[in-house]
Amino acid sequence: MIRRLATFALTLASLNSFAGTFRIATYNVENYLDQPTASRSQIKSAEAKAKVRETVRALNPDVIALEEMGGTNAFLELRASLKAAGQDFPFWEFVQSFDDSIHIAVLSKFPIVARHPHTNEVFLLDGKRFQVKRGFAELEIQAATNCTFTLLAAHLKSKLISPGADADEERLGEAKILRGIVDARLAKNPNAKIIVLGDFNDEKDSAALKEIIGRGKTKLTDTRPAERNGDNSSADNFYHEPRNISWTYFYGRNDTYARIDYILLSPALKQNWVVDETFIPVIPNWGVGSDHRPIVATFTTDGK
Repeated sequence: MIRRLATFALTLASLNSFAGTFRIATYNVENYLDQPTASRSQIKSAEAKAKVRETVRALNPDVIALEEMGGTNAFLELRASLKAAGQDFPFWEFVQSFDDSIHIAVLSKFPIVARHPHTNEVFLLDGKRFQVKRGFAELEIQAATNCTFTLLAAHLKSKLISPGADADEERLGEAKILRGIVDARLAKNPNAKIIVLGDFNDEKDSAALKEIIGRGKTKLTDTRPAERNGDNSSADNFYHEPRNISWTYFYGRNDTYARIDYILLSPALKQNWVVDETFIPVIPNWGVGSDHRPIVATFTTDGK
């Protein structure tokens, strides 16, 4: 027990931001509801809320995207409780789209200089009209006088069966719209610094992820945060990722772990990426707060 607490203390100490850098995180907070809805009956317990606050404090992010956020009251309660605990986020965004239960939200210590929420996106599958259930948050954020970036936050369709469509095809439809937003920004400015992040509900080799990441000169970089537990050797196979621990989600029904949460970067932002400060924090009893683990990426503000 003492050894585990000491390791945790060292982890927290290592999370302090370096001068001239900023930290971006994403965290699915698993049904952070303060009242039941038509489709979700379980509200967030006080113990789970406390663990979410502890996790965000440990991350010490400058900007954090939250998925599965409940209504505005639940969101403002979380923001206020974080402020009371010493984590003040003066700037925020809350995106409410077709899903009436859970939403995408963003907390920021930096000024949000422009907002472009996507709350009415639709696509066709076999001639039928489908909605992007949670929409997308799109923000222009000023990290420093000479450093502004675009944050695109998403929570794509889950793998649960839905009436009238194949879940994978529905998620791919959402992914195509998200990639279309990225392409439009890069067509206007190939040097745009863009972060695409959130819970994409799919694995790296899936059609949805391939669609979002893209190809060629506009291909996004997968930061692939992993635990900093000493595993740093490369994979034996050139085509495989290193064998360090990078899962972000525990699916209790099947007792499986998967990497379905991502932080992706546009080509211009890759040069600002601090690889060694991009990781999954190891937090004791993380599962009390959520079935997801948060991921963190760090960037310089050198204005390249």
